[in-house]
Order: sequence, then structure tokens, then C-alpha cells
Amino acid sequence: MTGNRPTPGRLIVLEGPDGVGKTTLCGALAEQLQSRGHDLLLQLSFPGKQPGSLGELVYRVHHEQGPVRVGDISMLATQALHIAAHIDVIDRQILPALQGGRTVLLDRYWWSAWVYGLVGGCSRQKLRALVNAERSAWGTVRPALAVLLRRPTPIDRNDPPARWQRLSDEYARLAERERRLHTVAVLDNVATPAVALTALLDLLDKNALPSLRGQSLFGIQGPRAPTRSTAISHILPLKPSVVYDTYWRFAAERQEIFFRRLEDGVFPWASDQILAKYKFTNAYRASDRVSQYLIRNVIYRDDLPTSAEEIFFRTLLFKLFNRIETWTTLEAALGPITSRDYSFTHYDRVLTRAMASGAAIYSAAYIMPAGRRGRGHHRKHQNHLVLLERMLADSLPQQITECRSMQHAFTLFKSYPGIGDFLAYQYVTDINYSELTDFSETEFVVPGPGALDGIRKCFHDVGGLNEPEIIKFMADRQEREFERLGLRFRTLWGRQLQLIDCQNLFCEVDKYARVGHPEIEGVTGRSRIKQRFAPKPSLPTPWYPPKWDLNDKIAAWRRNKTENDARTP
Repeated sequence: MTGNRPTPGRLIVLEGPDGVGKTTLCGALAEQLQSRGHDLLLQLSFPGKQPGSLGELVYRVHHEQGPVRVGDISMLATQALHIAAHIDVIDRQILPALQGGRTVLLDRYWWSAWVYGLVGGCSRQKLRALVNAERSAWGTVRPALAVLLRRPTPIDRNDPPARWQRLSDEYARLAERERRLHTVAVLDNVATPAVALTALLDLLDKNALPSLRGQSLFGIQGPRAPTRSTAISHILPLKPSVVYDTYWRFAAERQEIFFRRLEDGVFPWASDQILAKYKFTNAYRASDRVSQYLIRNVIYRDDLPTSAEEIFFRTLLFKLFNRIETWTTLEAALGPITSRDYSFTHYDRVLTRAMASGAAIYSAAYIMPAGRRGRGHHRKHQNHLVLLERMLADSLPQQITECRSMQHAFTLFKSYPGIGDFLAYQYVTDINYSELTDFSETEFVVPGPGALDGIRKCFHDVGGLNEPEIIKFMADRQEREFERLGLRFRTLWGRQLQLIDCQNLFCEVDKYARVGHPEIEGVTGRSRIKQRFAPKPSLPTPWYPPKWDLNDKIAAWRRNKTENDARTP
């Protein structure tokens, strides 16, 4: 037995009910891999029907070719035959091949014996004893990837629908359990064979055989199967913690709170005690109070100039302090905020006076560096005013409008002293609310310190992915994860969570987990949530960048709600 020694080879398994397409797809996969130069390959129809093997005996029993027929022996004995044949192939062929560094493709695993035994009426206890014998033969060997194939109906078979459904359900339950031990994926084999094969190759690229096509999880080289043709059962190659599901539950409940406040304003809005007690941002960044103020009262102002320089000036001035009260203080003292009327002396005087009165001029949402280097002032706000002056002198607004990507604009912001990755990403996101740019929000993301903590808590193992890749993965999986957990997630009138929102959610779930999952440690070791939730009146109707095409939908939603309320006694 070689199963207790580490094996340099890799085991890849396709599973599912008979008629789901395992053997056909396994053969096509082997042919593809060999055509791409993967010579160290052993494909087996497990346990096979090679002459003189136990597999041949099992095949003959199933196909009524003697010495006995499958109907003449008990279901438990039938599965015992299968497992005996499996063990024979494991000992004689599979383990030696793995030890020799070969990749082994199987169109079945011990899963089949378990599922068909259960559906056939075997005692779980007795069936488990048989399966444990095979698992013992495998030793420490685990699949590099096990793929459960699914279909609504079998191919070229007349299985009764109820039996097919029960087989499918048992396979799904088993796959869910096994994913704790090794990598498991689910693939819907419902399109053409070519689509299924491409999807399978994609899974191998991500998990078991990355060298075949040189693609990472978010690589763009070569053809890829349509995203919806595969459903991955456990976000592989990531290994989630209990906080992973909390991430999605938090997002759904926080968004429900947002809508409850809009719809009736009746407190309490949260059914979750942690959400009811502590302060958390919205699921969508643009829905937060400060972002709403920026969009409605700073960027989109009919009474203020709309040139690129003016919009940039207002946006960055607001975001350098990120505090509504600071903006209103400046407006009250100076009148309309414009770059053409800007004066360092006047702005400095207003802000210094506000500080002297005990007012905070900076938000506590994130830390703004003092930025003294190269700017010649001792007070933080003075250096930030000088920074804004320098950006305007460098024609940064014009440069930003000429950028072709969010990452390019991010790089420009980051080139200024005191602006690191996180702030540069926040600033480019805020500028992108305006008409100056229209960058895709699904291509680029930069995690902040809180998000890094949240990622650490959500995953035991990130599978070699970096943090931006993880955030992209979360954005891509959102619909499937909400469906998996049975959660009703109300999007922002059809707008899904963007990368910036998924990044923010990691930050918020880090805070939530300090109370909800105190046993899960992050990077910083913080153990409490500082800000308590203070209920305020119902929310005003939100308003978003017009280019998102949400405001007409919101107006219609509000009208319908008003009409329904009027009809309700």
C-alpha cells in the first residue's frame, strides 16, 4: 500500500449519477490534455472492465452476463462488489501512477457506491463500513479536484424523475460535506459537450492544473466558458470560514435595513441584534449619508460651475475632509465654493476658526495623513489645501478626464505625497460619480486596511489569490451565494454590488465579526466595535449619479409606494 505516502501526482474525479455524462466528458478531457502536451496521464473508467479484473466481473453482473445478475444479490452486496473492484484498481494502478507523478482521471469515486447504496435502501451504518474500507485504501490521497456534474434529466436513460432527483440530491449533500476535506466543484452539464469541456478546463486551470493554459482565476487569456455554465460549490480555491456566510447575510440584512428605513421609517429596522446595536455603513457605498451628500450637494449642483476643474475642485475639497459639516461651514462663511474664488488665506482662516471653537473638521471614517512633507505647514488642513492647489496647478482634472481606465487615474492620484493606495482608490471612486469620468467599476479595486482584516476572517486559506482577486470573485459570485443561502437581496434598483461595495463589505464584516465571531481573529486583533447606532428619522429618497439610470426608477418606486400607502386603511 502506498496510500499513506505523499503522492507527486494529481487525482481528478468526475462524479454524478449514471447518465450525467461523466465518462464521455472524462474521455474528451483526457484527449484535450494529451493534445496540449500533458503526457503523464492515466484515464480510467473506475473501476473499469479490463479482462480478468474485478471491474470486469462487476460490469458483467450489472449487464446480466453472469455469473450472477445484479437483481439476484442485495444492494449492499452489489456495493461491496463495486468497492472491492475499486480497491483492486487503487492498489494496482492508481496509487503507483500517482507516486510516479502522473495525473489520474476517474469517471467515478467512492461517492457512487455511497449514493447508489443509500438510494437503493442500504443501511447507512453498514454502507459507511464498506466505504471506509475504500477510503482506507486511498490513505492520505485526496482529489486535487472533484467535479460533480449535474443535469435535470439523464442522457439516454429512462430513470424515473423521482429517482433521478433523489440521486442528484444525495450527490449534492455528499459534495457539500466533502468540500471540507478537498476541492469540490459543481458543473451543470446542460449545454453542448464543447461548452462543458471548456468549463471543465477552466475549473482545472483554477484549481488543479494551472500550468496547462497559464490562466489565473481572473486571467483573460484564451477562450473561457460563459460564467453561468459553471456553479462552484464552495468558492474554490478559497477555503472559507464561518464568517464567509456571515458576509452575505450581513449584506442582505444591511440592505434590508436601508429599504425598511426608506419604506416606513419605523424603528427598529434590524432583526439582527448586532446590526441594531452598532453602526455600520450601507451595503452600497453610494447610499451612505456622506456619499449621498457628495453626489447631490457637491458634485451635481445646478448653481455652481460644471467645468472639469470646478467639479474636481469641489469633489476633492470635500473628500480631503470627508465631513459634511466642514463643507457647510466653508459655504456659510465663503459663499459658493469655486476654484476661481479660492483663497488659501480665506479657507485657512475659516477652518482654523472652526478648530478653535472645538469643531472637528475631519471625518473619522478613515485616517488622512498630515502630509507635511514638502508643503511647509504645521497644520494638517493647511497642507491639504496646498495639496489641492498643486493638483490644480498640475492640470490634474484634465489629466483625469483623459484617462482610459480607473487604474490609470488611481496612479495619478497616488503620485502625490501623502496619498497611498487606499486614499487614491477612494478619490478616483468619488470622481467617478461625476461626469468627468465613466470608468467601469468591475475592473479595478484596492482593499483598505479594514477589508484586509475582513478577508482574513472570511477565509482560512486564500488559495494563493491576492486580495483584489478575492474581492473580484465575491462580486462575481454574489447572485449565486445569495441563492445558495436562501437570502433575498434587494439590489439598488437593479444595480448589483460593485467592487467598491464588496470591498466595503469586507471592512464592515470585519467589525461585525468582532462581536458575532469573536473566536475568528483578523490582522489587527481589534476586538470591539467603537460606534453605537443612534436611530435617526427615516431616510430621504436617495439620488445617484444620473449616468447610472436609477433616479427615474426610484421616482417611480416612490410614486407607487405613495399610492399604495394611500389605498391602505
